[in-house]
Amino acid sequence: YQRRVRGFSSFRFQGPIMPRPNYSRTYTTPRRPFEKERLDQELKLVGEYGLKNKREVWRVKYVLGRIRKAARELLTLDEKHPKRLLEGAALIRRLHRMGALDESKNKLDYVLGLKIQDLLERRLQTIVFKRGYAKSIHHARVLIRQRHIRVGKQLVNVPSFLVRVDSQKHVGFSLNSPYGGGRPGRNKRKKLKSGDDGDAKGEEDE
Repeated sequence: YQRRVRGFSSFRFQGPIMPRPNYSRTYTTPRRPFEKERLDQELKLVGEYGLKNKREVWRVKYVLGRIRKAARELLTLDEKHPKRLLEGAALIRRLHRMGALDESKNKLDYVLGLKIQDLLERRLQTIVFKRGYAKSIHHARVLIRQRHIRVGKQLVNVPSFLVRVDSQKHVGFSLNSPYGGGRPGRNKRKKLKSGDDGDAKGEEDE
């Protein structure tokens, strides 16, 4: 409806104003959804790294894009600019800690050369498989989701967890896991119990 308001010629009621969502964007969808070359590349990454769906590829691409964007903005500044010296060193140091960038590469130009595989290699799922804890990349995901894997003293059940270089040597089986010397699993307990029952029956028959 319309009504007269002092100072305004007309006022149109547009309904309640919806609040903004309390979260940030984690991925962006491709601009060209049916580009064959990109579809084949994403499908290969999903199979190679045991990803759940292509949304996980887009999420890593989004993170990589933000890192490269920050590097591009810093490269536009003068080499002696305080912001470039401070934020550039912090960005490179962070990538070194993550293991996405080699220790010998200390320039922002190398950040622009990062590929999506550099970040996918740092996922907990990939590291569990490459260290021999799992029979396949998909088995590694199952182990993580079923709470068999820890990083240091912390149990981690997120396959996309990015492992730092310092924490990589502390990746292993959880102490409560059957693989780490903990209590046997449900099926193993059932077999042991049935075996004990069978032995008891055999002794009674004798």
